[in-house]
Amino acid sequence: MRKNMFMLMSLILAVMLLMSACSNGSSAQTEPDTKAPQEEQATNETEKEPKNEKSTPEMDFDMGGRTIKVVAWWDMKMTDSNPDNIQRIENLEALKKKHNFDIEYISIDFGEYQEKVVASLMAGEPLGDIVRLGKDYAIPALTKQDLLWPIDEYTKNDKVFNQKTTNQYMQYEGRGYGFTEDQSSFISGIFYNRTLMQELGMKPLQEYVDEDQWNWDTFVEVAKKANKDRNNDGKLDTWGLAQTGLLEPVLYSNEASLTKADKQNLEDPKTKEALSFVSKLATEKIGRPTEGGDWTEPATFFRQGNTLMYSGAMYEIEGIRTDMKDYDIGFVPFPKGPSATAYHSGESRYQALTIPKAVEHPEQLMYIWEKINEIDSIYDYPSQSTLETHLTEEADIENAKTVAEGMLVLDHNTFPSLPFWDFNGELLEGVSVSTVIEKYKAPFQASIDEVYK
Repeated sequence: MRKNMFMLMSLILAVMLLMSACSNGSSAQTEPDTKAPQEEQATNETEKEPKNEKSTPEMDFDMGGRTIKVVAWWDMKMTDSNPDNIQRIENLEALKKKHNFDIEYISIDFGEYQEKVVASLMAGEPLGDIVRLGKDYAIPALTKQDLLWPIDEYTKNDKVFNQKTTNQYMQYEGRGYGFTEDQSSFISGIFYNRTLMQELGMKPLQEYVDEDQWNWDTFVEVAKKANKDRNNDGKLDTWGLAQTGLLEPVLYSNEASLTKADKQNLEDPKTKEALSFVSKLATEKIGRPTEGGDWTEPATFFRQGNTLMYSGAMYEIEGIRTDMKDYDIGFVPFPKGPSATAYHSGESRYQALTIPKAVEHPEQLMYIWEKINEIDSIYDYPSQSTLETHLTEEADIENAKTVAEGMLVLDHNTFPSLPFWDFNGELLEGVSVSTVIEKYKAPFQASIDEVYK
């Protein structure tokens, strides 16, 4: 018995000596860790991302099995197509269990969307709890009738909610009525055929941007240089610009607009500059002439590979790249107008999510939406996947990010009877700017008054 005990004690002593030797050996290499467990835990906590102070504190409520209906003109149901969405889906499932609700995504055909959704709001029986609406028919037409909840008090979390959407684009009388978790912006500008540019021996368009010389004058200069008869048959076979009717991008590139709140804005100096430039593009025949096609004709021209520049939107890039595999496609901002302070993209039919006034507990819906989208994104900036997949040069990506940051919203589509196309048509026909302004300022104001008064 004592012999066995002695052997056991000897074995324990040997193990302790071995551990001591290993410990002494390693101490020569590194400092011993003298932190207490509590101190180590505190250190780990401080190394984590700082707490988001604007995140809404945890709320405790039971929705009684309610089904939240989310309405749009496409199916907004999340798919596990990327790591960010996987996080969102996990958040949603946890929230459904905790707060006792379900969610349904309703898609309505775009052609009948506005009519159906507005009719339901007017009847006090909204088709959904969270409804996507276009700004042009929601503000002020619906907000002035008190049909939507102001939600700006619930969108303080800027890591989730796009602050420009609520605090700029979807404003009415100092309150925000629209929201979105989408931090990206509509990206539009000039796609150009870098392969053709090199064939023509032209100065790289990116150099104009780098030199801060990409403006309306250099834009016209580039377009004219690319208008060439390369086979000497007396006809142009290469063109600089795919289209002439560029009123909207010209407006936002000069920080101008046709309307401003409840007033026509045709006599504003910035707007006059923009209208004069649109007239110049038409009267000097800068763009490639139409061949009788529809509104898709300029994109078709560009895809033929013999037109240098096309004014378009980033959602077109995948199709352009697919159809132009043999060409290197670049992207620069729409050129800066003389009164602009930065490069811009623009939208005239902006849309966002809203909550109808007939829906109860908007604070709960906004909390749910916030917590679904409160994730640690794998992306460094909005639209990163699209831009890095389809743009080949870093400068192109930076140009896209620049115009996204400067996105502006034009409001002339808010007024259904505003004669936009007649107005635009006379500019393109060469009618003088002063004549067009004088003719249309009264009809513009009348169309605005129909909505506001």
